[in-house]
Amino acid sequence: MKAIVIGSKPFVSGFRLSGVGGIEVDSPDELLKEVERNIGREEIGLIILDEDLSKYVRDKINKIRTEHAIPLIYELSGIRLEREKIDYRAALRKILGV
Repeated sequence: MKAIVIGSKPFVSGFRLSGVGGIEVDSPDELLKEVERNIGREEIGLIILDEDLSKYVRDKINKIRTEHAIPLIYELSGIRLEREKIDYRAALRKILGV
């Protein structure tokens, strides 16, 4: 299985340097469309998302996570000066419907 990266040009470029393929997008809606387009590909085991874009469509991404165990969808911080705190417990509760 392989990994792909979906995000802004600077985010994707960094991964391409290490040999991971990527898809450049300009908006959260484009990111969501690419996730939906690639979620069913059997050769993909991991989708890494640019959190700077994915945070705007996180509810939809979480819904996709509940419907598909594989590939794993992981949000990674992009290039920014301050970090956003994510409540992973709350996100897990939402995904599980608890």
